[in-house]
Amino acid sequence: MRVTLGAEPVLRPDTVVGEEPLEIRVGGQPLAVTMRTPGDDMDLAVGFLLGEGLIATAADIAGMRYCAGPEGSVDEEGRLTYNVLDVTLAAGVPEPEVDLRRNFYTTSSCGVCGRASIDAVRLRGRYDIRDDPLRITAEVLADLPGRLRRAQRLFAATGGLHAAALADPDGGVLAVREDVGRHNAVDKVVGWAARAGMVPLRGHVLLVSGRASFELVQKALLAGIPVLAAVSAPSALAVDLAEESGMTLAGFVRGSSMNLYTGSHRVILPGVAAAR
Repeated sequence: MRVTLGAEPVLRPDTVVGEEPLEIRVGGQPLAVTMRTPGDDMDLAVGFLLGEGLIATAADIAGMRYCAGPEGSVDEEGRLTYNVLDVTLAAGVPEPEVDLRRNFYTTSSCGVCGRASIDAVRLRGRYDIRDDPLRITAEVLADLPGRLRRAQRLFAATGGLHAAALADPDGGVLAVREDVGRHNAVDKVVGWAARAGMVPLRGHVLLVSGRASFELVQKALLAGIPVLAAVSAPSALAVDLAEESGMTLAGFVRGSSMNLYTGSHRVILPGVAAAR
């Protein structure tokens, strides 16, 4: 029912976004359960493992398959629900340590929920992005949110999704992924890039449709991304991590303006020569 003040209620169907649990296993052992929008699950799993520092590239994975589990992975007729994904690591890649396993749900809004300790929240990046030579004009950066919104097919239908996009310095959007969880959207787009052999993502920009949290800066860092742009605000810890790692962090990228919090040398401003 559509209710508008001062008008008669209208009965009409509405489209709502899907949200289901995905259990990610490694070598048959449960690692995490994340609430996600179904689709691009293998990209999500690869991006998740990379963002956890458990793999460096997709080459560290030997295979992935959907499988049946004790609960919720088969329907009443015994068919797979595609909510359990088992990842087999390549030979020589260490299995996740027991104390890093997540024993309860990762929610749609929190990607670090369920970490076993405070020390496990902050992960060491494999790629040094300080010397990344990427330069992007402020005009191109400001135009990216509009390009992202035009590519958000599910958001246009539901209005209830986060999105992440991977772009090149010329503003070319290489991939867009949507999800109820902003961290899942990032994992999906990073996982896509990893499976395409593009990680580390030197010379690329990650754009997110919401705020720039610590976890999103960390995921970008572990993928080797030098520029993170957000439509909304960053957190103080996100700014600290971006500054420490040499990442360019832009927030409130809307219309013709933005705030540059760190790494402003990579953004070419109107009427200002590019930094060398």
